[in-house]
Amino acid sequence: MTYTLPELGYDYAALEPHISGKIMQLHHDKHHQAYVTGANTALEKLAEARSAGDLAAVNLHSKNLAFNLGGHVNHTVFWENMSPEGGEPAGELLAMLQDSFGGVEAFKKHFAAVAAGVQGSGWAVLAWDTVGANPVIVQLYDQQANLALGLVPLLMLDVWEHAYYLDYLNVRADYIAAWWNIVNWHDVAARLERATSPGASGLIVPA
Repeated sequence: MTYTLPELGYDYAALEPHISGKIMQLHHDKHHQAYVTGANTALEKLAEARSAGDLAAVNLHSKNLAFNLGGHVNHTVFWENMSPEGGEPAGELLAMLQDSFGGVEAFKKHFAAVAAGVQGSGWAVLAWDTVGANPVIVQLYDQQANLALGLVPLLMLDVWEHAYYLDYLNVRADYIAAWWNIVNWHDVAARLERATSPGASGLIVPA
């Protein structure tokens, strides 16, 4: 039950000029690592509480686990959602965006508006609703709140200030616009295929 920091599939500077190598290094090595450490610590605290038969602080440890494990899972998806090659949606993914959102550009405008509208820290998420069998665009506050169960993340954009402030200062809109150049649509398509396959799980998990 020990979580580890995943390696990036590209160099820190590979996403430049859209995201600088400095941000990527800090974001991955410091912020993501802190969530991994926090999740493991929360698991240890819960195990100790069970062993001692003292569950007085179990809710606190559970909340810490939810926050830090959310940070770990979200960032794992985020790194894989990006690629130096960029590209455009195709195949079933393109058809879904056209059928559900009126096309790629209409989808991007909707997604960007959701990302720009996050109050404080959080994420914009394109997810597959396993109950309604439809894609939805939602805001995720912090790392773990405001999401219905049964949503599988397909595309996630981190809009915490640490994700863009060194490059874009407080102009989140510029960061969002630049980010489209490095979206790994192949990864998004693969997530859609897994989410819609027979017997797919509704759990929010990385690839």
